[in-house]
Amino acid sequence: MPSRKRRRKGTRLADRRKPDIKKRPVSPRPQPASHRPPGAAIIAGPAFVVDGDTITIRKKSIRLFGIDAPELNHPYGRNARGVLIGLCQRQTIRAEILCSDDHGRLVARCTLRDGRDLSAEMVKQGLALDWSKFSGGCYRHLETADARKHLWLADARQKGRMHVWESYAARSADKR
Repeated sequence: MPSRKRRRKGTRLADRRKPDIKKRPVSPRPQPASHRPPGAAIIAGPAFVVDGDTITIRKKSIRLFGIDAPELNHPYGRNARGVLIGLCQRQTIRAEILCSDDHGRLVARCTLRDGRDLSAEMVKQGLALDWSKFSGGCYRHLETADARKHLWLADARQKGRMHVWESYAARSADKR
């Protein structure tokens, strides 16, 4: 059996192995209309509001692109849902499908009949945060000065601090 020479670890850059890091796939950023493929799916119709960043159009669950709104059982969650209901009420919503998320929802840039972007409107109202990981920061300039302070649970989720969520859930369960 031929003898093998042992190499010292770290002697060459090529010998160093990158750590095995599993990253979540990042949703693609939307492209301008001129760069989109010619059959990009568009769904239009009245919307049923599920929470501050999810709507249903024609029995399709749609997540609003690039924002994060509080869950219904979190502070400001019901307010966010109420504002989105007010925006969508008696409106035809046009959803341009971009991709799908980990929960099976379609991710779409949704607009009102007059051309206003629903995601931008929610951020301007201070009831959603720009999620720059997915939006590329296109809504960050619309955030109100105190939005990240008020929506601290959504901010914690974006920064990967899930222990904050868990402690909030535990405190909420104790109160019941």
